[in-house]
Amino acid sequence: MKFINQNLHIDGIDKKILRALMSDARTPILEIARQVGISGAAIHQRLRKLEKSGLLAGSKFVINPKVLGYTTMAFVGIFLDKAMNNPDAVRQLKKIPEVLECHYTTGNWSVLVKILCKDNEHLMHVLNKDIQTITGVSRTETFISLDQQIDRQIKI
Repeated sequence: MKFINQNLHIDGIDKKILRALMSDARTPILEIARQVGISGAAIHQRLRKLEKSGLLAGSKFVINPKVLGYTTMAFVGIFLDKAMNNPDAVRQLKKIPEVLECHYTTGNWSVLVKILCKDNEHLMHVLNKDIQTITGVSRTETFISLDQQIDRQIKI
């Protein structure tokens, strides 16, 4: 979904609020209010404005997958027979729980997916039994992530 809000104006106070919540979404509103120097009600009002603008896409807890035994992260470039197969392939990819992200791409691949598996054997199973059996998938190219070095959001 493309979204650009030309009318959105973010001032210094909004940026301070956003930075505090991006650092720790559980920071109490009153603590942010004390840091910024405005009332808690004003913080709530500004957050409602930012939510309504579409800038805030929600909040979530982040699960550490390693604690659950998921240690193999991979990126898979998927080659499709025809571009018209993209929507059907994506519908099938959505059914695979190990697929965390799916992107249409330029270049050789039709689709790039990020998948998380328990180990290499699990990865091989997902590739052979789930992804490569999707109608229209001609082949895949897999890159295993050895270690994630950067994990951040856009700077505010």
